[in-house]
Amino acid sequence: MADSDDPKGPADPENRIGGEPVKDPHTSPASPENRIDVERQAVDREAIADGIRHPLTPAADEADEGAPLNVPPPRQARKTVRSRAGQKVVEVQSTGHSWDGIEEYDNPLPRWWLWTFYATVVWAFAYTIFYPAWPLVTRATQGLLNTTTRAEVAADIAAFNAQNAPFEDRLVQVSLQEIPTDPELANFTNNAGAAIFRTWCAQCHGSGAAGARGYPNLLDNEWLWGGTLEDIHYTVSHGIRSPDDPDTRYSEMPRFGIDGLLEPEQITQVAHFVLSIADSPSSTPDPALAAAGRVIFEENCTACHGEDATGDEFQGAPNLTDAIWLYGSDLGSVERLIHDGPFGVMPSWTSRLTEAEIRSVTAYVHGLGGGE
Repeated sequence: MADSDDPKGPADPENRIGGEPVKDPHTSPASPENRIDVERQAVDREAIADGIRHPLTPAADEADEGAPLNVPPPRQARKTVRSRAGQKVVEVQSTGHSWDGIEEYDNPLPRWWLWTFYATVVWAFAYTIFYPAWPLVTRATQGLLNTTTRAEVAADIAAFNAQNAPFEDRLVQVSLQEIPTDPELANFTNNAGAAIFRTWCAQCHGSGAAGARGYPNLLDNEWLWGGTLEDIHYTVSHGIRSPDDPDTRYSEMPRFGIDGLLEPEQITQVAHFVLSIADSPSSTPDPALAAAGRVIFEENCTACHGEDATGDEFQGAPNLTDAIWLYGSDLGSVERLIHDGPFGVMPSWTSRLTEAEIRSVTAYVHGLGGGE
């Protein structure tokens, strides 16, 4: 007969078409889809050859061709005990699950773990009986002890207020100048004021009171509205440009660019002049533009900032000659400030803090190092 590409040996009658055998690509070892199974069978045969196989796995000569060799034992298989090299080995029954030849055994949980679990269940059940646990429509069950965390918190707050009441009474009776000289009041305001500051003030001025862009630094000795105890107390009490307090501190820098009071080139000239008289600016001013800006500054800015540009605390006008910049020291920031006009706002605290709390935070801020 002529050579043929057909596989040798009898073909399955069911896989014949017109009397000719048909190859099944799914059973071919060259098929990528079948490579994993083929490789697994090869590994299983090597393991059997080394004497490492599951006790219920048939021997290599007994296994069917193409059948998986690592067949997990049935779930109902009983535990068996056998000896291996003088060592007692217990074969635990399997759950029947197998992943890549790794079987899942049905090992019981340790007894100590079970008793611990049972104890937690008993404890949880007892807790729901003695303490508030089950939510109702308007409240929760009170429990046999008839206690609530709300009541405990309220009791703690009442005890805290009762403990601080004598110091708060003294704090509002003495003058502001006496607070730093009284050791007990100074210690009380240092602790109470720090807590109040972290709760209400740190969001803007920072946790360390060093401020941020648009929020003043409270550690230096430069104050927009004054740094004495009386000045700080008034600022905290009534705020700055606070819309809810008629006694708030108020001043407003004109919007020279938005309202058309100055031309863009004039704003640039004034910005260069401000940078030329300031200490340590971020941008280098142009001498010619600064000279032209001096004239514009004298005509439009000296009423608030003063002829020497050192500012005026009565109006909240900052000193323009120092190295402290609230909104930035670069040319673009100064131009934008002149064009838009700043309008920083600090809320009034009389409706949120008691007089004792206001005095505590006043003394605390004054004692940070920048108080006058």
